[in-house]
Amino acid sequence: MVVESDTQLPARGPSASGWPLGRLRSADRAPAAFSGEAIDVRRLAVDYPLLDIFFTTMWLFLWIMWFFLLFRVFGDLFGDDTLSGWGKAGWTVFVLVLPFLGVFVYLIARGKGMGKREYQQAAEAEQQFRAYVRETAAEAKAPSGHVDELARLADLRNRGDITDDEYQRAKAIVLG
Repeated sequence: MVVESDTQLPARGPSASGWPLGRLRSADRAPAAFSGEAIDVRRLAVDYPLLDIFFTTMWLFLWIMWFFLLFRVFGDLFGDDTLSGWGKAGWTVFVLVLPFLGVFVYLIARGKGMGKREYQQAAEAEQQFRAYVRETAAEAKAPSGHVDELARLADLRNRGDITDDEYQRAKAIVLG
């Protein structure tokens, strides 16, 4: 049930004359957290200053950046093969119990090595990719001899991909 309020709101808003919000229904009011007062939901957007929007956006950005940094530290921690299991466990406990201090100490103590390890992993991945491309390109070359070509043609004929006449013509070209 929606109850109309008889109170007229004072004119407020971005212009000098303000926005006439008119009569508010009780459904347009959200209950206040602790005071028992009703908060005008429509006026909340008007009363939120631009600087507050900026600070809210900044804090949201910093919060997201913090999680990126946290995941980066854990990724480096568990991706490092030179660190023992006890070392990884110690750093993990330190970062989980005291997150800000743990991450900053980790960055100070092992930050230089983070870049070196990432560069080394990228170089190894590039080397593996190039080796794979070389192997695949070597396998994809056309058969080098007449025997390989005839075996391929016989296989195509046995699977039914080419007819006997096509096989004989291709065989004559290979041997010819």
